[in-house]
Amino acid sequence: MATDPRLARDPRRISTPSNPPPPPPPQDAQSQQRPPSRHNGVDGKSNPANQSRDDGGFKLKFCTVCASNQNRSMEAHLRLSLASYPVISFGTGSLVRLPGPSITQPNVYPFNSTSYDTMYTELNGKDPRLYRANGLLTMLERNRSVKFGPERWQDWAIGKPRLEHRDDRGSAGVEGGVVDVVITCEERCWDAVVDNLVEREGKLNRPVHVINVDIKDNHEEALVGGKAILELADMLNATAREERDKSGGEWRNGASDGGGSSFDDRVPDVLSDWQEKWPTLPALWTLAWF
Repeated sequence: MATDPRLARDPRRISTPSNPPPPPPPQDAQSQQRPPSRHNGVDGKSNPANQSRDDGGFKLKFCTVCASNQNRSMEAHLRLSLASYPVISFGTGSLVRLPGPSITQPNVYPFNSTSYDTMYTELNGKDPRLYRANGLLTMLERNRSVKFGPERWQDWAIGKPRLEHRDDRGSAGVEGGVVDVVITCEERCWDAVVDNLVEREGKLNRPVHVINVDIKDNHEEALVGGKAILELADMLNATAREERDKSGGEWRNGASDGGGSSFDDRVPDVLSDWQEKWPTLPALWTLAWF
C-alpha cells in the first residue's frame, strides 16, 4: 500500500468537509521560563501531554514541519516533546516571515541564524501592543523555550549528528540526525519535503513516512492541530511497538519480508483510523527515503 516517491507520486488522499469555527483565542501569555515538569502551550493553558503513556519505553522519532518553523510546527514540537517523543522541527520557506503592521510590511528573518529571542526582542521594541494583540509575542515566548531558532528543512544535513541542539526540547533520541516520521502542517510543505527527499536520492536507504495534517496558520488552529498530531503520534507509536514485540523486541522500520505485516504496511490503516477521529484535518501520506 505504501508509495515510493522515487517511482510514483500518488499518495493516499482523504477528502473531508470544511473546518468548523476555531476555538476562542488565547487569554493569557505564558511564562518565558521552562518549568521543570510542565509547560504551557501558546494558549497559556497547562498541556495535558505531560500525562504518562504506556509505551513500554519505545518511542518513534518525529519531525514537524511548517512554512516558517514558528506556529504550527512549533506547537506540535512542544506537545510531542512534552510526551517524551524525540522530535525536531523545520520550515520549508526561503525566509522566516511574520506578520507586520500591514500585509505589505512583514517582518522577515533568515533561517538557521536568527534566534526566537532576537525576534521577540525586536518586535517587542517595535510595537509591543500590536504584537501582543496579534499573538506573535506569546508565540515567540513559547518558541524560545523550545529551541534556539527556526531551522530550514532544505538545509538539514540528514544523518549528521545534531550535537549542537542538545538543549532543544525533544532532542534526546534524535542526536543521530534521522527520524521515523515527518509530519507537515500544510500541503505545499508536504510537497516541498517529498520533492527534496527525491532530490536527495535516498542515500541512507532508510524509509521515512511523510504525513501531512492540513492546519490553518493561526494560533487557534495550531492548538487543535497540535493535539491531533500528538494523538496520531501515539497511534503510530503503539503500532510500531506492536510490530517490534512481534519480532522479539527488534525494531525494523521497513516493509515485510513475506506474508506478515510490518509497521510500514500498517501506517495507511492507522492514518485512516485517525482521520475518522479528526475529519476536519485533511491528511496525505507517502513513504519516502533518507
